Amino acid sequence: MNILSLFVLIPALMLLGLWAARNLNQVRGVMVTGASCLLALSIWLTVYFLQQRAGGNTDEMLLVASTPWFKPLNIAYSVGVDGISVVMLLLSSIIVFTGTFASWQLKPLTKEYFLWFTLLSTGVFGFFICTDMFTMFMFYEVALIPMYLLIGVWGSGHKEYSAMKLTLMLMGGSALLILGILGIYYFSGATTMNVNEIAAMHNIPVDMQKVFFPFIFIGFGVLGALFPFHTWSPDGHASAPTAVSMLHAGVLMKLGGYGCFRVAMYLLPEAAQELSWIFLILTTISVVYGALSACVQTDLKYINAYSSVSHCGLVLFALLMMSQTACTGAILQMLSHGLMTALFFALIGMIYGRTHTRDIRELAGLMKIMPFLAVGYVIAGLANLGLPGFSGFIAEMTIFVGSFGAEPLSGDPNTSFRMVATIIACMSIVVTAVYILRVVGKILYGEVENKHFLELTDATWDERVAVICLIFCVAGLGLCPFLFSDIISPATGNILSSIGVM
Repeated sequence: MNILSLFVLIPALMLLGLWAARNLNQVRGVMVTGASCLLALSIWLTVYFLQQRAGGNTDEMLLVASTPWFKPLNIAYSVGVDGISVVMLLLSSIIVFTGTFASWQLKPLTKEYFLWFTLLSTGVFGFFICTDMFTMFMFYEVALIPMYLLIGVWGSGHKEYSAMKLTLMLMGGSALLILGILGIYYFSGATTMNVNEIAAMHNIPVDMQKVFFPFIFIGFGVLGALFPFHTWSPDGHASAPTAVSMLHAGVLMKLGGYGCFRVAMYLLPEAAQELSWIFLILTTISVVYGALSACVQTDLKYINAYSSVSHCGLVLFALLMMSQTACTGAILQMLSHGLMTALFFALIGMIYGRTHTRDIRELAGLMKIMPFLAVGYVIAGLANLGLPGFSGFIAEMTIFVGSFGAEPLSGDPNTSFRMVATIIACMSIVVTAVYILRVVGKILYGEVENKHFLELTDATWDERVAVICLIFCVAGLGLCPFLFSDIISPATGNILSSIGVM
């Protein structure tokens, strides 16, 4: 058995263990054991990948394997990883591990909650290891469907509305995806749905590429909060329980950027070059609009949700620049934002669980009441606004440096178009600082206005585990970015070479 299949097998065994569990301690034991195994496996895979590259193994994909699944349609269970897949698997395992501790005290229906949470995780891991388009799509759907119940049953606020809106909009994106996948398969003339083999053939007519590129890019872009298809995101994040928000913003939205790069741009390169300027306009709007919208929110979750729209828009923005530096920055941003936003949502959930409010107008002086959570929030805020030493700084600077010097492509309206778009997107840095510093100053400092808050307690041990792990990762990426850029850069270079821009 290929070792990558363990990323699907372990969650499957966790599902069986959860189904057999008879009490809360057994449920927690299964989750911690499974999440720890997934984290250890992803760390081993990262070290193995670095060793292979250091040893001179320059294969585009490692640990490649394929097993026929449905021969009439040439569908196979094909797996393999490159640098991009490796860091996404590492991110996913970190969020699942910390999300388990963030949900330690969740009630009621704890067992059922973790069953759906684990099923969602199965889809995420399966998506990142697969190289067959149909199998990727299958795992993509497995990752989306549990969100409806996780939000609708265990969420808060307008949870039924948010769950339905999220599901319908993402399923609409899925409909576009399946049309695009079938179009690629048919017009490529391939006898396989393997992404790498179709890319190597490079025989899809340019006219057909232009037809199906918007289907794939928008289909994945809906999950990546592409403007104007982003409206499900703030409502979904605001209503989701803590760990689901962590997994949703931290990992699930990354499926959108990953799919846009791995499928849309990789398999439809000419269309990507000619139509990129259209989507660059939309992603530039996402970056600025998301940041400005966060400034006027009063709900902590909505602030972070609109911030995620801005930061995920920056991922798609950088990918469409099609320079190796910008694309490497995009993957770093996916990793950085996944960690930062998971930390934010974990802290917001912990604060809400004590104060029973997320309205910043009702919160003040939390630094005196719960100093651990308050310091964690300050660190998350500083990382989000791009303070040097944290992950946000290195990711955003890599994106803007790579984007500002990006070469114009054949479809660009004029030679300065990408430079102007980069300057506009850079404005989000200032806006981000405005809403982060506003919130930190409002809720953490000053006098405690609600005297009932004085009776509240600080973080418990399980909450401290989640917060400390995420802070360590955010700081680690910021201080040692070369460890990850060395993994990512060759993979982005291989894809861009296939597109024909290097």
